[in-house]
Amino acid sequence: MTQSRREIMAGAGALALAAAMPAAARAATGSFASKRPAPAQRAFTSPAIEAEISRVKAKIADPELAWLFENCYPNTLDTTVQTGTIDGRPDTFVITGDIEAMWLRDSSAQVQPYIHLVAKDAKLKRLFQGLIQRQARCILIDPYANAFDKDPTAPSKLEWSQTDKTEMKPGVAERKWEIDSLCYAMRLSHEYWTRTKDKAPFDETWSRAMKLAAQTFREQQRKDGPGPYKFQRPALQPSDSLMLGGYGRPTKKIGLIHSMFRPSDDACLYPFLIPSNLFAVSVLRKIATVHREARGDNAAATDAEALAAEVDAALKAHALIDDGKGGQVWAYEIDGFGNYIFMDDANVPSLSGLPLIDVVDKKDPLFLRTAALAWSDRNPYFFKGTAAEGIGGPHIGLDMIWPMSIITRAMNADDDATILQCLRWLKTTHGGTGFMHESFHKDDPKNFTRSWFAWANALFGQLIVEVADKRPALLARPL
Repeated sequence: MTQSRREIMAGAGALALAAAMPAAARAATGSFASKRPAPAQRAFTSPAIEAEISRVKAKIADPELAWLFENCYPNTLDTTVQTGTIDGRPDTFVITGDIEAMWLRDSSAQVQPYIHLVAKDAKLKRLFQGLIQRQARCILIDPYANAFDKDPTAPSKLEWSQTDKTEMKPGVAERKWEIDSLCYAMRLSHEYWTRTKDKAPFDETWSRAMKLAAQTFREQQRKDGPGPYKFQRPALQPSDSLMLGGYGRPTKKIGLIHSMFRPSDDACLYPFLIPSNLFAVSVLRKIATVHREARGDNAAATDAEALAAEVDAALKAHALIDDGKGGQVWAYEIDGFGNYIFMDDANVPSLSGLPLIDVVDKKDPLFLRTAALAWSDRNPYFFKGTAAEGIGGPHIGLDMIWPMSIITRAMNADDDATILQCLRWLKTTHGGTGFMHESFHKDDPKNFTRSWFAWANALFGQLIVEVADKRPALLARPL
């Protein structure tokens, strides 16, 4: 019997919980054995990362929180990284965890917590070079794909993609068009360039990929017709497919970029996904800097900046809605005809997560109003339970909170009380496994999905590093 991705993910929690019961028993007695693979079995080892774990862990008084950090922070390197060379150049392939494929979004987010250490470790630096190069080659295979196989000549190994009605090319694992897939690759390139000024990964292959990414954004403004992308999937979940022949709902062409799917891989209700369009504005300006400084390509830089200005103007003209309290907030999705939906989804880019990806300042009044409304009953995917409160999304279903949303709230917060509350929720909802999950039930943390979800682990590790550096007093006593 064929299983969907959702069914596979739903079953993962139950299997992981059974395996984790010894860890839960140890937690009850206050003894926390490492959940990391043995050193010889780790996929990638970095002395700089090991030193960072020791440095940060020494600041954490709560033994369970320290245990969670030590398990989660290196999880991407321990378990998901595959390094090598292609044509004599570094190559890095990063799977999501329990899915044997590389998402452009996830792979970028999974390594983000390590990028501040590249100057301290040549091997780690090479890993980033390889990932930037691999992402560029993936984009050149198909800029509309969200996930890729390691072998660029092979058909998709993902069971749920086998019958998709779209142009599936070799090397593509899944072909759901999501603006943020290209945005994350652009952001990673800029972050690496800003920190290193190393031109090595920014070769002609990279240049062609980034220009193709900007061209794809322009195609998906759909000013001259629907464009080349369409997608349908025979599936019980309506959010796994697109209506109207695979092109999605109708829109009025206002200069925004169409995104057929959200960062959750769920279909958009209205094709102008505002968090992702905001992300595109930000990264187009960032990538212009890399074009100009790393390659001296003023034409590509100017083109990216012009597109950013156009999308920015369209957002300001069409994407703000009344918050019901006399102010304005960002909509989640719009169609250009005046229809919109306000909600939020835990997956970043989200309305709540804009500061995490450098789109807005976390003190920006418009963002603060938007985030407050998202963390309220105004958002149909905001859930409160006996275990925690937080944001989920339609991908898993009602009453399922994503730890990512709690981490996001903590990273945005400017008050100790909110950060401490989020840390307590995260500490008490891992279901005894020692890792973050995709989601957990608001009243029962043992009911969770995805026991091996490296993005959530990485983001949790990033949070703890930030708290240790900026608010060490919060970690200096047990929670």
